[in-house]
Amino acid sequence: MQTIYDIQQLLKKYGTFIYVGDRLGDLELMEDEIKELYQSQCISTQDYQMALLLLRSEAARLRDREKGEEN
Repeated sequence: MQTIYDIQQLLKKYGTFIYVGDRLGDLELMEDEIKELYQSQCISTQDYQMALLLLRSEAARLRDREKGEEN
């Protein structure tokens, strides 16, 4: 798993499609769904950790970009 797209494809395998029109909101919902899948033992620890890393990195990047646009 190397991209947000890969995470979306993983979620799609379990019937989860996330799109609310707000990228940051999408990322937060994806993180919640990944946590649920991990707690249900549907995904491996490695997939869980990589997904969280990617989602949180992307969310931080978006927040930094928004912060830069405000100034």
